[in-house]
Amino acid sequence: MSKSECAPTDALECCTSLAAEPIDAEQAETIAPLLKALGDPARLRLMSLILSHEGGEACVCDLLPCFDLSQPTISHHLKVLHDVGLVSRERRGTWVYYSARPGALSALGSLFDVAVPA
Repeated sequence: MSKSECAPTDALECCTSLAAEPIDAEQAETIAPLLKALGDPARLRLMSLILSHEGGEACVCDLLPCFDLSQPTISHHLKVLHDVGLVSRERRGTWVYYSARPGALSALGSLFDVAVPA
């Protein structure tokens, strides 16, 4: 799929490295919120904690002791990560479990692939 065929919601899934060719304004508008979400230290740390947690998923109750933040603040940060598509969530009884969306993270990482000259 060429970049001109990318729908805004598909920007990460269909776009290659930023070094391959310039992205258009619409793609930049789609990708920027993901980078902005990860630009917050608490959210970046939450991503790391979720990814490194046993089974690749964590409940707010698992994450809360790692921060000097209130439960509502942690929940807000997790909502931001969910809203931009970096994590998925599943309610189990009274708890909500969060897991990283591997496809979104892989696509985000591939944006920064730069070919090294031989």
